[in-house]
Amino acid sequence: MTIDDPARPDTSEAPPSENTEPATQAGSESPTSPASPAKPTAWSALRPLVLRLHFYAGVLVAPFLLVAAASGLLYALSFQAEKVVYAHELEVPVGETTLPLSRQVDIAREVNPNGTVTAVWPGAEPGATTRVLMADPDVPEDTSLAVFVDPYTGDVRGQLPSYGSSGALPLRTWIDGLHRDLHLGETGRNYSELAASWLWVVALGGLLLWLGRRRKNRRALFVPEGGPASRRRTLSWHGSVGLWAVTGLVLLSATGLTWSRYAGENIGVVQDGLGGATPTLTATVGDAAAGGSSEHEGHGGAHTGGSTAQGPDIGLDKALEAARAAGIDSPRISLVLPSEGKGYVVKETDTQFPLELDSVALDPADGAVLDRLAFADYPLLAKLTRIGIDGHTGVFLGLFNQLALAVLALALILLIVWGYRMWWLRRPGRPVARGAWRKIPVTMLLPLLAVTASVAWFVPLLGLSLLLFLAVDLTLALVARVRAKSRTADSGRTA
Repeated sequence: MTIDDPARPDTSEAPPSENTEPATQAGSESPTSPASPAKPTAWSALRPLVLRLHFYAGVLVAPFLLVAAASGLLYALSFQAEKVVYAHELEVPVGETTLPLSRQVDIAREVNPNGTVTAVWPGAEPGATTRVLMADPDVPEDTSLAVFVDPYTGDVRGQLPSYGSSGALPLRTWIDGLHRDLHLGETGRNYSELAASWLWVVALGGLLLWLGRRRKNRRALFVPEGGPASRRRTLSWHGSVGLWAVTGLVLLSATGLTWSRYAGENIGVVQDGLGGATPTLTATVGDAAAGGSSEHEGHGGAHTGGSTAQGPDIGLDKALEAARAAGIDSPRISLVLPSEGKGYVVKETDTQFPLELDSVALDPADGAVLDRLAFADYPLLAKLTRIGIDGHTGVFLGLFNQLALAVLALALILLIVWGYRMWWLRRPGRPVARGAWRKIPVTMLLPLLAVTASVAWFVPLLGLSLLLFLAVDLTLALVARVRAKSRTADSGRTA
């Protein structure tokens, strides 16, 4: 993101050889002489408008982006921090044999008789605890109470709130809330949506400006310059790092908007219209009303053997065996207990490549398969959406994904700092002259306005903030005009 103010020539920005044509010998014909003026290009007409938009967006939206980047950096690091902070709950010495899953669930019920078991996550690798999820009145809404059971000895290692399908524990949940809405609820979500709405605009605008600069060689496009501290060196670092990071930043913006408050609704409508809605698994038993499964199914009363449904029940152990026989072979699974009219739901939860996200619904009476949903059968758009969201939240590709997010967040922080530094080094200054849009040919301006209006409608906070920018700009123009007339009148009276 470039917070740049190019109102006046800046000799520190580039050497003369980068910004002017080479001088010609006396009597020779210059290709840029008045006799043969260079033909204006589409970019030369568009550049002032892009630069002005980039400048205003950089100045006014950068604080929101900085908060999102800093909290995003903390979130990317929280996965590994969670393993350290909650090591006692998550890890146990590896034993020779494991207890039956139903026995582990019964142990969890004994330590928390007021809770209702909703799902069980067996340890995914040797030395990992079993996580028994419960609906509990003492934990926040949309949050489960996780009881961590040693699968070898049956010891309870602790109890912690667990949030979402990724099982975020209190540390990561708090950081996630900071990144998502600053812990301000629905009102706070506007900050993150505003940041995501403008990130791709600022990133792509900066990319165009950086690619459109004249330079001696291509190396300067990709590699930052050294030398003494100056605006030119800062611009070099800003542009080069931005070039390397632009793809990731645009992807973060796009995936972040998918679950935003306003733009997310529009994206969902388009996705459904294109046939890319995520399919659901039907876990209905017999003549019960139809309905899909979820991680929080099964909030009925407690029942011996690991089930919350009334009537015949094969139990957790046989349900797991039936799911394995049906092809659910990933070590990372979530086993959702049945509720009234619903069966067992066993889901693969391994989001690392290759993805294992198949799921199966089982009749609690005999373990018969009620429905099966393979990730391979998802529509392409639904697959891309799932992968994109998992990548944004750091669970796709595991540690590599989290490191990539941390690098992108750090890069965005540096880009913002460098942008403000360039603005400071160029003081005093003013933005590109108003009226840059008048220089754009009508054949380009009309399609540009149509695209802008469509994007502004589709991404509402982008459109509203753009209107605010225009209102501020027009107000400043009006104030400047009034002051100019006042100075002219004063000088006339003085004369």
